[in-house]
Amino acid sequence: MDIIPYTEEHRIFRESLKKFFEKEIIPHVEEWEEAGIVPKEAWLKMGEQGFLCMDVPEEYGGLGADFLYSVVLMEELARTGFSGLAVPLHNDIVVPYISKYGSEELKRKYLPGCVSGELISAVAMTEPNTGSDLAAIRTTAADDGDHVVINGQKTFISNGINCGVLVLAAKDPSVDNPYNAIDLYVVEAGTPGFEKGKQIKKVGWHSQDTAELYFTDCRVPKANRLGEKGSGFMILMDKLQPERLVCAIGAVAAAEWMLEITIPYCKERTAFGKPISKFQNSQFRIVEMATEIKLGRTFVEKLIMDHMEGEKIVVEVSMAKYWTTDMAMRVADGCVQLHGGYGYCEEYPIARAWRDARVMSIFAGTNEIMKNIVAKFMGL
Repeated sequence: MDIIPYTEEHRIFRESLKKFFEKEIIPHVEEWEEAGIVPKEAWLKMGEQGFLCMDVPEEYGGLGADFLYSVVLMEELARTGFSGLAVPLHNDIVVPYISKYGSEELKRKYLPGCVSGELISAVAMTEPNTGSDLAAIRTTAADDGDHVVINGQKTFISNGINCGVLVLAAKDPSVDNPYNAIDLYVVEAGTPGFEKGKQIKKVGWHSQDTAELYFTDCRVPKANRLGEKGSGFMILMDKLQPERLVCAIGAVAAAEWMLEITIPYCKERTAFGKPISKFQNSQFRIVEMATEIKLGRTFVEKLIMDHMEGEKIVVEVSMAKYWTTDMAMRVADGCVQLHGGYGYCEEYPIARAWRDARVMSIFAGTNEIMKNIVAKFMGL
């Protein structure tokens, strides 16, 4: 019995996505990987089809849809084998900061553009010397009348080059308690003092534009703050639950896709006069991977339903994020091995999938941080 109660509307949405990806995304993957970036036109096409920020209320241009539409999009995007289009980051991580914590003025100003694809969003938390330890950020936002003046540097920012709007974490230098000093501000690209640095070259995710960002006496209206003064840390903590769930959903779907393309290959590739799939070692490895994927799928689908019902599942999503992303890497490695030497060749999609899978255990809080979170809740 399926855990998730998909409707006919969800099914139609999935079919529309598949057709869109087959026509507008997959034919361009190699071109975009070589260029190192996805053109903004691809985002505009996503917006035209209603594939961006589906949960945003209709009054701001969205569909007012439930979270299952996002789940469908994440799964189908993972099945393209392409990581360059960071739509889940935009849809389910960054824009919800504005939807939930932004003033009415901010919502009306930014949400329609996020829905249409005219505004690509990013979130800037990580700094050169500060990864998962958010309380230790050094970027400052000093009071100056009805503005704050921001100074600092951010790094590893996904959508950093393409972004038109940014949710930025900065601290008030006049507040001693680091947990009370952090605020989140909406910053537009082109604001004086906000500069996009070089695009970072990565082992994988070649066309996902990851950048360094610099802020030098960057004046931002206090009206662009999300939530109450000093609430930034708590807002970040609140939104980490869906962020880690998004990671787990993507990891399971990616693992499923990697095995789906490996099994037919094993049936076709021969050694010693018979298909690779007929060797007991290959069969055992495939069954082991299929079992791990099924375990991950069952766990994640339960968490999706819990999340939609408003339950606090910080511990469980932390468990899921670390386990499913580690699992995806094990599957990627196993599938490359079953491909043999061809698995290490760029012309086979499993090679890119293997490269791209590695970072999942690092972003959105490293898997070691996930285990620390669980250990604290266990009283260890």
